[in-house]
Amino acid sequence: MNPAGGTPERTGETTGAPRPAPAPGPPGRQAAARVPRARGGGRGLPASERLRVKLAFAEPALRASTAALWRPEGLLPRYRAYLCAMHTVIRASVPLMERAAERAESLARRGDPLGAPLAAYLAGHIWEEAEHDTWLLEDLTAAGSGPRAALEPVPSPLVASLAGAQYYWIEHHHPVALLGYIAVLEGHAPAAGLAPRLARATGLPAPAFRTVHEHARLDDGHADELYALLDRLPLSRGQETAVAVSALHTTDALTQLFVRLGRTGPAPPVRGAGRSVPREGQT
Repeated sequence: MNPAGGTPERTGETTGAPRPAPAPGPPGRQAAARVPRARGGGRGLPASERLRVKLAFAEPALRASTAALWRPEGLLPRYRAYLCAMHTVIRASVPLMERAAERAESLARRGDPLGAPLAAYLAGHIWEEAEHDTWLLEDLTAAGSGPRAALEPVPSPLVASLAGAQYYWIEHHHPVALLGYIAVLEGHAPAAGLAPRLARATGLPAPAFRTVHEHARLDDGHADELYALLDRLPLSRGQETAVAVSALHTTDALTQLFVRLGRTGPAPPVRGAGRSVPREGQT
């Protein structure tokens, strides 16, 4: 569960999952052209497709921010900063899923039909995601920084917003909302060629890219599993909305985070990718 962005050289893979090249025109219009239409405001589509439709309008900005993140100029310090930022994100993922599983089990005992299947899915996914935060610390060491670079600084408010919102929805609404967060992180896995491309551009050894390499291999299947779960769950309209709100918030927060990371180096920030975030030291 590591959103890394893909390689811009391969058409449509700036966020990891293969996509067709976008048609000319505004990003919103491009997204609308790519998604199917359904009668009744989309209720004829399965839940997974309705979520994809919503996310299609937010994803062009995320793809633009990751394309800027992996530009060659100044890539080495930017990659190290990326590893630090991703550690602050990923180290929250297993604890989030553990708390969501506890809440789901509690709801199941009270008769919530989502509780048992949600808890079962999360239990399996917790096992799959265990120790991935450790991978990132090992990558940092191989990249010439070390664990302290990720562990000592105060995490970005963008990361706190990304993960903190999920805690709120788990505790004070319904743990099913976490599926939106997982859908975005799993759905934007690194492209298969990203790790060797970054190694060539930075001169770092292969062990510095273990997380990127492994998530390129693993996460596409994880996304399919999650979308299949969404189609099996007896979601109410409100619960489906909670998943979508979580997913859109996650997309927006990741976009802003990647925009900030992309500002490391000589090139200007990407226009229109997330809300404006001041540089360090600016007000």
